[in-house]
Amino acid sequence: MRLTILLLVLSCFQLNAQSKPDLSYYLPQNTSYNQSIPTPESVIGHQVGEWHITHDKLVQYMRALAAASDRISIEDRGTTFEGRPLLLLTITSPTNHNNLETIRQTHIASTENNTVDTNNMPIVIYQGFSIHGNEASGSNASMLAAYHLAAAQSNDVKDLLDNAVILFDPSLNPDGLQRFAYWANTNKSNNLNPDPNDREYREVWPGGRTNHYWFDMNRDWLPVQLPESRARIASFHKWLPNILTDHHEMGTNASFFFQPGIPSRTHPLTPKLNQELTKSIGNYHAKAFDKIGSLYYTEESFDDFYYGKGSTFPDINGGIGILFEQASSRGHIQESANGILTFPFTIRNQLTAALSTLEAGKNMRQEILQYQHDFYKNARKEASKENGKGIVFGDEKDAAKTYHLAEILKRHSIGFHEIKSDFTTNGKRFKKGYAYIIPKNQKNTRLINAMFEKRTKFQDSLFYDVSAWTFPLAFGLDYAEGVSTSNAGAQVKELNMRSGVVSAKSNYAYLMEWHEYYSPKALNKILESGLRAKVGMKQFSMNGKTYDYGTILIPIQNQKKSADQLYSFLQKVATDCHINIDAVNTGLTEGIDLGSNQFRALTQPKVAIIVGDGIRSYDAGEIWHLFDQRYDMRLTKLDTRSLSRVNLSRYNTIILPSGSVSATKQLKEWVQNGGTLIGYRSALNWLKRNEFIKLDFKKMERQATDISFEQRGNFNGAQVVGGAIFEAEQDRSHPINFGYKNDRIALFRNNTMFMKADKQSYNNPIRYTKTPLLSGYISKPNLDSLSLTVPFKVNRLGGGNVVVFTDNTNFRAFWYGTNKLMMNAIFFREEL
Repeated sequence: MRLTILLLVLSCFQLNAQSKPDLSYYLPQNTSYNQSIPTPESVIGHQVGEWHITHDKLVQYMRALAAASDRISIEDRGTTFEGRPLLLLTITSPTNHNNLETIRQTHIASTENNTVDTNNMPIVIYQGFSIHGNEASGSNASMLAAYHLAAAQSNDVKDLLDNAVILFDPSLNPDGLQRFAYWANTNKSNNLNPDPNDREYREVWPGGRTNHYWFDMNRDWLPVQLPESRARIASFHKWLPNILTDHHEMGTNASFFFQPGIPSRTHPLTPKLNQELTKSIGNYHAKAFDKIGSLYYTEESFDDFYYGKGSTFPDINGGIGILFEQASSRGHIQESANGILTFPFTIRNQLTAALSTLEAGKNMRQEILQYQHDFYKNARKEASKENGKGIVFGDEKDAAKTYHLAEILKRHSIGFHEIKSDFTTNGKRFKKGYAYIIPKNQKNTRLINAMFEKRTKFQDSLFYDVSAWTFPLAFGLDYAEGVSTSNAGAQVKELNMRSGVVSAKSNYAYLMEWHEYYSPKALNKILESGLRAKVGMKQFSMNGKTYDYGTILIPIQNQKKSADQLYSFLQKVATDCHINIDAVNTGLTEGIDLGSNQFRALTQPKVAIIVGDGIRSYDAGEIWHLFDQRYDMRLTKLDTRSLSRVNLSRYNTIILPSGSVSATKQLKEWVQNGGTLIGYRSALNWLKRNEFIKLDFKKMERQATDISFEQRGNFNGAQVVGGAIFEAEQDRSHPINFGYKNDRIALFRNNTMFMKADKQSYNNPIRYTKTPLLSGYISKPNLDSLSLTVPFKVNRLGGGNVVVFTDNTNFRAFWYGTNKLMMNAIFFREEL
C-alpha cells in the first residue's frame, strides 16, 4: 500500500513539476543572461512548454528578440499560402553583423576558388525547426535557442558567435504549426492527462503535419514547388551553409535519434567523408545527451538517400545535413514505453541537440569549411571532364512544362541556355523556345547529376522515401545527355514563360491544340464562360498544320458572345494560359471536317473531391493544389462525415483519392445516373469490393527461404515499392491520352497493385511495357508482376463511368508529366 501511495505521489510530482517549467529546466547551467533581452515568457505570456506556441506568438517573440539584441537581424522572406510570414533570423556577433555581406561573399568564394584560408572564416549553420507542424517540440525549442544565443553572457557563446553565422528558421511550416497548436491547446486539460486515448493525442483529419494544401514539405527541398520551400532554398543557395539541422519528432515510444542513419542507405553521390563528419558531429550530441541523462540512438533507422529531404539536400550541395527525431508527446504529456513523456522534456532534448550542433560547428569549424571547399573543388574537376557536353530537355509542343523544369533549375542556381536553333538528337526534336541546354561544366554539376540521373542498381533494397525522382521523366519531357554545348545559345538570366496568342480574328472558328500544359485551364475558362467547345477525336490537317487528337474547336456560330467579343475573350485566355489559339476561316480540312460528328460537344466540369477521415490527405491535397493553384478551377471538398447527406447531383465528376468511404449507396446511384467517379490507388480496392467496377489484380506470394527472424523485416521491406519510375505504352487515339505527343509515358508508382490487362487491346490505352523499370528500386518478383499490367481502366456503370488509376498522377506537385491524365478523365469523361 505504501509503495502504491509513493508511486502515486511521485507521478503527481512529475506531472505538476513538468507542467510549468522555468528557464532553468532548459538552459545550460552556470550561465548568466543579459537582463535587457526579453525572455519568452515576458513576450508570449506563458513559460515555454506550458502551452504549444502558436505561430503568431512565435513571430512576436522573434521580432522582439531582434529588436532587443545586436546579435540578431531578422528578415521576412515571403508568406505561406495562408499569409503567415516566413522568417529567417541571422544570429552572429555584432562585429560579424557589421561585415555580414563581406563574410557571405568570402564564404561563397571559398566554394569557387582553388585555395581557401579557413583561419578566420566563420562557419555557416542553418537551423530549421518543425517542418512537420505537429512535430512541434522543435519550434517551441527555437525560442529557447534564440534567447540563449541573444542573451547568454558566457565566453563560450561569445566565441561561438565570433566564429559562426547562424541562419535560424524557427518554423519551417507556419500553417501546420498553427493548426496543431490550436488542436493541442484547445484539448488540454488543467489536470494533465497522459492517457494516450485522450482526444488531445488524436488530431482530426488532416492533422498539423502538412501545410495548407496538405503537402509533406520535407519532401520539397529538391522540387521546390511550395512557397515555404522557395524561401528556404533561396536562403540556402545565397549562403551555402556548412551544416543544416532539421528538427523532427517520431513515435511516442521511441527516444531520440540523430544521424548518421543506416550507412548502406546513403546515396552514392554523397561523399564518404560527409558521413564521417556527420558521425563526428554526432559525438557532440551523444556527450550532451549523456550529460542530461536522455536516451538516444543512431545508425539504426532513417537514411540519406532522397535529396528532397532537409537532412539530405545539403549533402549534394557541399554541406552536412543532420536529422533529429524526438519521441513525441503529441500534446502536453503522454504515457510511453520509457515512462511519462512530457512536452517540456521533448523541448529540452531539441534544445540540447541544437546547442550541441553549434558546439560541434565551432570546434570542427576549419575541418568542415575545408570539406565544403574540397567538395566543390572536386566537383569542378569532375565537371571539367564534361566540358563541351550538356543535357538538353524540352517538348516541342509544350513550352510550359519545359519552363517549369527550368524554373526549378533557376531556383537551385543551375545555369542553362537557350538553344541556338532547332535540332534533333536520339530521334527527338528540340525546338527553339521550347528547349534548354544545361552545360555540365559548372559549379553545381553534382546537383545536376542528382536531378537527372536514372539509377536501377542499389546497395540496399530498403528506402525511407522514394528511390527515384528523375526530373525530365517527372515532367514528361524529351531529353538527351552528352549533347554538344555548341547547340547552346545565350545563357538564360531572366526566365519568362512564353506568351500566348490568338493568331487572328475569325468569323468561323478557332482551334486550340491540347498539348500545352495549361490547355485544361484555358478550356475551363472557355466552358465556364458559357461558350460552346468541342473536342476532335481524330487527327486532321489544314493550312499546312497537322492537328493532333484532342484538338479543341470553338465555333463562332451560336455563341453567347459576338465574333468581336469572342476574339477579345480568347486573346485574354491565350495570354493568361500561355497557349496559342489558331483562327480558321473554313471548315474544310484534310481529315475530319470541322462539322464532323468526330468533334464531340463538351460540358463544363463540376468537380468534387472526397476528403476527410479514411482518405489519404497527401493524395487529396495534391489534387486540391492542382485544381486551385495550377488550373484555376473550382473544386468542392466533400467531407466523408457528411457525404451521405450531400446532394451529389450538383457534380458531374467526383474524385475519390486513396482511401474509402461509407456512403456507398449514394455514390453508386449518382454514377448510375450519369456521374463520373475517378478513383486512385487504394480506392480501387473499395470500388472493387463494392462492385463499382470489375478489377482483376495479380496476387503476390512472398515466400521467404533461409530468412532468419532478425532478417524478416528487411525481407518484407524489400518487397515494398517505395517510389520508382516505370515506362508505359500509350494509345494516343484514346481520350485519356489526348495531349501526349509520344507513345511512351513515365509513370511514378509506390504501390504493389498490379492490375491485369483487358483481353481487348483497345481497352488498355495505357499499359506497362514488358521491361518497364526506368529508374528506382523494385524487387524482381514485383517487376515481373508489373510487366504488361495496366495502370488505368474505365467501365460503364449504368449511365455513368468509373475511372481508376493505380498510380498517383499528381505526385508531390512536380510530376507535371502525368497531370493531364486526370484532366483528360474530367474534360473528356463522356468520351472515355
